[in-house]
Amino acid sequence: MTSSRPPSYRRGDHGPAVIDIRVKLAGVGLLERPDVLGDAGLALFDDECDLAVRRFQQQRGITVDGVVGPLTYRTLDEACWTLGDRVLSYAPGRLMRGDDVAALQGRLLSMGFDCARVDGVFGVETDAALRDFQRNVGLVADGICGPDTLESLERLARTISGGAPQGLRESVAIARSGPTLAGKVMVIDPGHGGQDRGAVAHDLDETELVEDLAARVEGRLLALGVIAYLTRPVSGPGTGTPPELDQDETRHHRTMASEEARAAFANAARADLVLSLHTGGWRDPAAAGVASYYYGNDRFGHFSEVGRRLADLVQRELVARTDLVDCRTHPKTWDLLRRTRMPAVRVELGYLTNPGDSARLAEPEFRDLIAEGLIVAVQRLYLPPEDDAPTGVLHLPELAALGR
Repeated sequence: MTSSRPPSYRRGDHGPAVIDIRVKLAGVGLLERPDVLGDAGLALFDDECDLAVRRFQQQRGITVDGVVGPLTYRTLDEACWTLGDRVLSYAPGRLMRGDDVAALQGRLLSMGFDCARVDGVFGVETDAALRDFQRNVGLVADGICGPDTLESLERLARTISGGAPQGLRESVAIARSGPTLAGKVMVIDPGHGGQDRGAVAHDLDETELVEDLAARVEGRLLALGVIAYLTRPVSGPGTGTPPELDQDETRHHRTMASEEARAAFANAARADLVLSLHTGGWRDPAAAGVASYYYGNDRFGHFSEVGRRLADLVQRELVARTDLVDCRTHPKTWDLLRRTRMPAVRVELGYLTNPGDSARLAEPEFRDLIAEGLIVAVQRLYLPPEDDAPTGVLHLPELAALGR
């Protein structure tokens, strides 16, 4: 039986794909010599290439492992485009991606045209913002970023001081939605699923563990009046299917393992927030702790302001309520964080390969602590500063009282 998994390349590999990888790394300034050959006369994935891949992954906010799999290769390809290299437009089903799209989005946002966020994907929001810009400068509003539109962008681009516009929009939306959780829509994403079991160690299975955590979070959210959806079914009360998805579409989204499909599910649900639950695994059993991730890329200075705030609240609540090591918050560009139109946070809730973390996660009472910490963090995101409480002191009864 042949594997359907896409190919990946790592140190020691050679061949035509490796020369393509080396050329792309040289194109982004991370590799001096793209033409290094091995004994067989083929391009070699050597130590220098491995280091360049790791540097690139770190710069771009993706998992740093030195392996060029589908995500790293796609991100490498996106990094090779600069604004003006090609004509940009919206192509349903085959969205254009690249640094040139991100540059276009950044310029549109800096001039007040709302394309949602700088994610390097030419979607419907970017198309609408570009057409709006074209109308405002007297061009044909065709949504095509060609020479005339580029010239206008260059001529009119200016810098806004005092904060990123998309961050301000997110913060205003949170403030306007009110302090109570009742009526808000949340998507909970139990990571992995199906044949992808995630980390497995010490008689614990990541897929089963995060399913249990998701059910605990979902049940508590329902009690607070939140409309909660799961990206894949788990045992629990559930609130069904987003009304925007019919039965076939829901089955399609929930059976697709890709993060982009889960992001599409959250977008269809028109969620206010997304929480993605994971645990970690590593070859060194000393690796331990909890970490929270939000959408962002320091290299280009764009991020989700509310996502960053929520990640910080989640991290502080979990560290205060448990004995998990604080591995802090980090910006990442993983597809679930990048492609959701609302703030999303991914939480790595300990390492199953660590004896201490796995022992704690095996305890139902400990998982209850985690579920409560996650919900309190979400509530604190919506509370005005004068009504907020110190980290670790709010509990579910107080949250229920806030909704009355």
